[in-house]
Amino acid sequence: MPRDLYEHSLGVAGTARVMAARFGADREAAHVAGLLHDLAKPLSPEALLKEAERSGIVVDEVERANPMLLHGPLAAELVREELGIADEQVLDAIRYHTTGRARMGLLEMIVYTADLIEPGRSYPGVEALRKLAGEDLAAACRAGLEQTLRYCLDRGWLIHPRSLEARNALMLGGG
Repeated sequence: MPRDLYEHSLGVAGTARVMAARFGADREAAHVAGLLHDLAKPLSPEALLKEAERSGIVVDEVERANPMLLHGPLAAELVREELGIADEQVLDAIRYHTTGRARMGLLEMIVYTADLIEPGRSYPGVEALRKLAGEDLAAACRAGLEQTLRYCLDRGWLIHPRSLEARNALMLGGG
């Protein structure tokens, strides 16, 4: 794993642990999910597609067009297969940390948000998102999704349907 990705993963793990304590989630599970969320990120797009198919991951058309979206689902499968971690909450937090999904669980929202606000992140709006994350997890998760959606739209990138579903579910109060 490249050093910058390793440092990012440590930052996400630490941030997720603090957030778990704040919002009543399992701190150890948050730490593990944060530490392992980007396990498959160093793989090339071609390798992500190949390994996803080998692992039985159903690849949709948006993921086929942007295989980097598969690094979360593939990381979850690698964590299950290679490390023997079977905790579905940990695996789902890893699996959906890039796109989110409708009705995210507490640990999923924590890892999704921690990935956006860990101490190594520096972008316009990160301080406001960090502040919000200390007060209202669902609002921070929604704000993070909206920020990511705007970022993708500004660049003309495809939007994964799960991200829209996640944002809409949070708007409707369903997590």
